[in-house]
Amino acid sequence: MRLTTSNKWIGRKWRPRLATVVVAILVLVMALPLVGLFFFRLYENQLIRQTEAELIAQGAAIAAIYAQDVRDAGIPADKLGAPMPASRGNVNYPYLPIEPSLDLASDTVLPTRPEGKAATIDPAFAAIGARLSGVLDATQKTTLAGFRLLDPAGVVIAGRDEVGLSLADVAEVREALAGRYASELRLRIPDQPTPPLYSVSRGTRVRVFVAMPVVVDGHVAGVVYVSRTPNNIVKHLYGERGKVTAAAIAILGGTLLIGLVFLRTVSRPIYALIDRTQRIAAGERDAIRPLDHHGTREMAELSAAFLDMAEKLQARSDSIQTFATHVSHELKSPLTAIQGAAELLRDSGAAMDDAERRRFSNNIVTDAGRLNLLVRRLLDLARAENRPPSGESTSMSAALAALPVDNRLAVRVEAGGDVGLRMSTENGTIVLANLIDNSARHGATLVSVTATSIDGKARILIDDDGAGISPSNRARIFEPFFTTRRESGGTGMGLGIVLALLKAHDGTIRLVDSEAGTRFEIILPAA
Repeated sequence: MRLTTSNKWIGRKWRPRLATVVVAILVLVMALPLVGLFFFRLYENQLIRQTEAELIAQGAAIAAIYAQDVRDAGIPADKLGAPMPASRGNVNYPYLPIEPSLDLASDTVLPTRPEGKAATIDPAFAAIGARLSGVLDATQKTTLAGFRLLDPAGVVIAGRDEVGLSLADVAEVREALAGRYASELRLRIPDQPTPPLYSVSRGTRVRVFVAMPVVVDGHVAGVVYVSRTPNNIVKHLYGERGKVTAAAIAILGGTLLIGLVFLRTVSRPIYALIDRTQRIAAGERDAIRPLDHHGTREMAELSAAFLDMAEKLQARSDSIQTFATHVSHELKSPLTAIQGAAELLRDSGAAMDDAERRRFSNNIVTDAGRLNLLVRRLLDLARAENRPPSGESTSMSAALAALPVDNRLAVRVEAGGDVGLRMSTENGTIVLANLIDNSARHGATLVSVTATSIDGKARILIDDDGAGISPSNRARIFEPFFTTRRESGGTGMGLGIVLALLKAHDGTIRLVDSEAGTRFEIILPAA
């Protein structure tokens, strides 16, 4: 679709703006690593929470068995530990659910658990620890968790080679001995610095420790101390390799799609426009045509503006070339005549009588006058083409009143003398004077002017009763130097000056059909 505005090379089709495309691409590119980072962070933290939840369940089961053994052993209350703190506002009473609370992103990862200190074990609790050791070993083989049973003083009564060592100084154990559930993240390897917050391997470098108080008759009868390393995120991802592969393919496809969108909407149109520019600069006229693919609205507008500019420059170049040809032809004839007459006057000398000498001298004067007229008309045409609108306004009556007296014909205003024109009185007079002179040269004795104003436009009809314009010449009347009255001094530039001046004021002129004579229609912005 070709339009008459600066967008004539652009089809009426919605296209995204370049800024929209660039922002979308940047957001997607930035989102890819952030989404991956966020995914690892959430997934790894979920593994930590899952491990803590499993240790809570295992610890609760072992604590129930431990508490029952304490009751069965008949251990007096004075050998038990601190009383349990009061439970305030517990809406779930008598249930005391414990939710996982560890957060890999916000919780401090503590150093490796300190070594236990040698201590004395109460025989009653030592007997309980001996009975439960088998249960702990069997459970550990399945859950891979490390179990330690502590008495009310924090001394290990069951737990492999740490039996008889006190862990009362460990932070989470101290909380449990006070009757509060506690959990901590600790480094697995001694003297290893805390890993970065978002390290992919962070979850595999820590160990989850859970300390759960054993409650008997409202007192702390001991602690179940459980620990385990959370599952490896890489191992989990390998287990979900099908989904991970699908996600990787999706990310790769998205990246390729982004590249394709950028190529089609930005890169390819730019390179196509560069190639088109080079071809036009090399003089290839066929290159002045719309691009096959614009991509974005800005690129479509840029392409349209560039092609309009190239088209106008080409038309200007053709016009200059044609104009130069006409000018050289128009100037060549009188110059040749002047040169011939001057050479005859010079070479004939005394052999030429006064009449012949006067005739050749008159020819020189006549041709020099024609040259002078041509130069003046060329200057008038140049001024008309380069005269910007002054912003002044006039009326038909004012423009006609400023016309020089022309005894060759009469000018009559039929209607619309008060119609305003958005051009100066001087320019309006130039337009009317050239049209009236053109009518007078073609035998007219009367010129009628009719003006109307509709929708902000002034429509002016100029009729004459002259000989009219033949059908073969109608298409050429606005061409510079075209005239059928060359022998009577016509230069063929009057209508060209009118056309250039009207174009400078956003106006038009055309020849319209009439029953007799000639009729021109002028459209101008109304004042």
